[in-house]
Amino acid sequence: MSENQSFKPKPQHQTVQPGRESKMDPEPEFIRPDYKGSNKLEGKVALITGGDSGIGRSVAVHFAREGADIVIAYLEEHEDAKLTRKLVEEEGRRCSLFAGDLGYKENCKKLIEQVKNEFNKLDILVNNAAEQHVQESLEDIDAEQLEKTFRTNIFAYFYLTQAALKLMKDGSTIINSTSVTAYKGSSNLLDYSSTKGAIVAFTRSLSQSLLKKNIRVNGVAPGPIWTPLIPASFDEQKVEKFGEKTPMKRAGQPSEVGPCYVFLASKDASYMAGQILHPNGGVVVNS
Repeated sequence: MSENQSFKPKPQHQTVQPGRESKMDPEPEFIRPDYKGSNKLEGKVALITGGDSGIGRSVAVHFAREGADIVIAYLEEHEDAKLTRKLVEEEGRRCSLFAGDLGYKENCKKLIEQVKNEFNKLDILVNNAAEQHVQESLEDIDAEQLEKTFRTNIFAYFYLTQAALKLMKDGSTIINSTSVTAYKGSSNLLDYSSTKGAIVAFTRSLSQSLLKKNIRVNGVAPGPIWTPLIPASFDEQKVEKFGEKTPMKRAGQPSEVGPCYVFLASKDASYMAGQILHPNGGVVVNS
C-alpha cells in the first residue's frame, strides 16, 4: 500500500474469534513493498505467538527479511498460518508451525520442545497472541470470559517465557505486545485493557529480572491496527469508523508496526530494556 493515509476499512464483521485475515476487506498490509532487509537478525531463531496473521504475520515476515528463521504459534487459524509460512519461506528462511492454546502450561512446554528439536536454540521470543471481547459494562463480563481473556493475554506470556528461558542465552531478547488501552483505558474492553496493563508491568519487572543474564525485555503498545481481531470484535458500523479517533484520523497497518519489533530485537536497541514503543497514530500517553 503506497499511501496508508488513504486506507479506510469497509463495513464487515466476522462471527468467530480469533478472526481470519483471508476474509478481511481490504486485507492488511503486512510489509511495505519497499522495505529492504539488512541482515539485522541474520542467523537468529524467533518464536512469535499469534504469528499467523495481523501484527504477528508482519513481525514474522519482517524478521525473515532480516535473516531470521521463524517459529509461529497460533490457535487454530491453519490457512492463515500456512500462508504466513509461505511468505517466510519466500524470504529464504525456515518456518515451523505450532497450533495450540498457550494459556495452558503444558502446551507452552510442548512448543519449546518443538523449537529445541528443530532449531536447538531460541534468540527472540515475541509474546503477541491476544483476544478481546466487547462488553458495554463490567456486569456483562462473566467468569468464563474473564478467565479466558486473562489466560490468553497474560497467563500465556508467563508460561511461555518460563519455558523459553531454558533455551535463551546471553544476548537473547523478549518483546511483549501490549496496547494503547493499557495507558488510556477502554470502557468496552475492560478485561482486555486490564491484561494489557498487566503486560506493561510484566515487561518492566521481567526486564529488571533478566538483565543480569543479558536478556533484554521490551514491549510494543500498538494503537488501532487493522488486524483480524477488529472485524471479529466489533460490528460493521464500528469497523467502518475504526481508527478515526486517533490524531492521524485513521487505523494503522501491521506494516507500520512490524519494524518496531525489528528494532527491539536487533542490536540497534542494545541500550534499551524495560521500554515500550508506541505506534498508535499519534496518541500521547506520557508513560
